Amino acid sequence: MYNIAIKQEEYLTYILKDLDSNCRLEIVPERGGIVTDWTIQGQKILYLDKDRFKNPQLSVRGGIPVLFPICGNLPDNIFSYQEKTYILKQHGFARDLPWKVINQSTDKSASLTLSLTSDLETLKVYPFEFELNFTYKLLGNKLIIEQLYKNKSKEKMPFSIGFHPYFYCGDKTKLKLEIPGEEYWNKSDDKTYSFNGELDYNLEEIDIAFTQLQGQKTSFIDSKRNLTVEITYSDLFSTLVFWTLKGKDYICVEPWSSPRNAINTEEQLNYLQPNEVYSASVSIEVK
Repeated sequence: MYNIAIKQEEYLTYILKDLDSNCRLEIVPERGGIVTDWTIQGQKILYLDKDRFKNPQLSVRGGIPVLFPICGNLPDNIFSYQEKTYILKQHGFARDLPWKVINQSTDKSASLTLSLTSDLETLKVYPFEFELNFTYKLLGNKLIIEQLYKNKSKEKMPFSIGFHPYFYCGDKTKLKLEIPGEEYWNKSDDKTYSFNGELDYNLEEIDIAFTQLQGQKTSFIDSKRNLTVEITYSDLFSTLVFWTLKGKDYICVEPWSSPRNAINTEEQLNYLQPNEVYSASVSIEVK
């Protein structure tokens, strides 16, 4: 049995429940359409910095932020299009804007559909008209994010999309990563390294990107908590980013459609033709 409830705290929050499997998901449309909490049989899956979440002047650190129309940062936050310069801050604007609830259902799953459309403010920093419709489905121990992207401009639209899930992890030494890539690019020194499944969690920060993926699935095992998290993504997503900070109880395993600065370099950049609609999906299953 599925259920959807609403609560009002700092923001209006939708609570999706799968009562049979005792799973619960919280989504806050007006704070970037973000998933803020996911618990399975009382065990929390996601990390959330609640103080940052309460402050609308700060980006949220936790949950599952949406990255659009870019992933990562641009040099000096600048991109150029048709001889004009635009300022786009890190990860774009979708995670900061209010999304609109356009549908909800408890038939076959607990699902909530959110929509984000371009407006005068987005056009100042990204000169394309668009519509995004994301449906979040809670089904047992699985979260499915179905996505529709529409270009409503008269010109082809470049874009990148990503998800930035913060998975709660109290002891990173108990992790085993399964990533479908043999090498990664390291942001700290702008070099490429081979990957054998091991990372040094004593570093102050790990910020690495796998851009030559060999499959549409990644996972990690947290042996301390006796759980496996498996992420499956459609072929739109060509990059996986792993990010964490020393002393913080989270890891981020992030499917991106393009690497950093793709809107300038065009590396693995995606385009939509005028009025074209594209669909994609990401699912996260906890075992």
